Amino acid sequence: MRVAITGATGNVGTALIKALKAEPEVTEILGIARRTPAAGASKLRYATADIAVDDLVPLLSGYDAVVNLAWMIQPSHDEARTFATNVHGSALVFEAAARAGVKTIVHASSVGAYSPGSKDTAVNENYPTGGIQTSFYSRHKAAVERELDRFERAHPQIRVVRLRPALIFQRQAGNEIRRLFMGRFFPAALVNPKLIPIVPRTPGLVLQGVHAEDVADAYRRVILDPSARGAYNIAAEPSLDADALGRLLDAKPVDVPPQLLRRALALSWRARLQPSPEGWIDMALQSPLLDSSRARDELGWTPTHDAGEALLEVLGGIRDRATAGTPALDEPGAYVER
Repeated sequence: MRVAITGATGNVGTALIKALKAEPEVTEILGIARRTPAAGASKLRYATADIAVDDLVPLLSGYDAVVNLAWMIQPSHDEARTFATNVHGSALVFEAAARAGVKTIVHASSVGAYSPGSKDTAVNENYPTGGIQTSFYSRHKAAVERELDRFERAHPQIRVVRLRPALIFQRQAGNEIRRLFMGRFFPAALVNPKLIPIVPRTPGLVLQGVHAEDVADAYRRVILDPSARGAYNIAAEPSLDADALGRLLDAKPVDVPPQLLRRALALSWRARLQPSPEGWIDMALQSPLLDSSRARDELGWTPTHDAGEALLEVLGGIRDRATAGTPALDEPGAYVER
């Protein structure tokens, strides 16, 4: 099997390449990104392309599956630019794959695609994907879901899979996560559990996480399983509320009104002190919890890291400015592939 991956040099892409290189059924991997490493390796080659503007048909011709991971989180002050890659670019990837004769498309959706929901119960893949309207990330994820709906109606012969993971962590993405969400000038040494005395206890602030290696394993499974179709939620246990975070970090939960968190993020983003707009708080507070039963039952997927372990690992990676040695994870810049 020959597999092409857009956004191959980012957080999930690097983990997926590692998983596919170890998979005997995969004979060739094409990593597509705007900025690529100097060379590939066994079974792996890279191609430089921008999914928003370049013709991908020649690159994708002859491949059995395409995994669309390319995504822009920055520049968050220029939504036209992020939309061009996230929504328009994703649609171009799907159409190029169809024109190239690719039989399987796997798309990186997200918990962010879901409409607002309660944190009392976890939702399955039938829950509405209308997004959180005050988050550009969430709006874009929901918009690509609609693009895929249209694509599937037009191309029923192509197998389409959507993975909707929770927050994705790994040590090697630490430098990227710091740059994307905290800003390149944020003092990484402060991200140390010993220096985090409190965590906010805010109504609705309950998060789910999953390790990038476990997400990559889910991608590997749906690529290889011809019966896998539709959407799969991907999240590890446990859910991380204030009490769980307090135990994990040996920190004290402190009541913080959601309006205060939102206002602080909004003001600092507008002042360009940090790169994350308040929509990230809205998404954290409003997105539902994920039920991953379908992935476990149908794919045999089981996470090998719990959510707390994955979070501690990425915090260490942020502190140490860890990378996986690709341009997207190494280089300072305003944006990278996901």
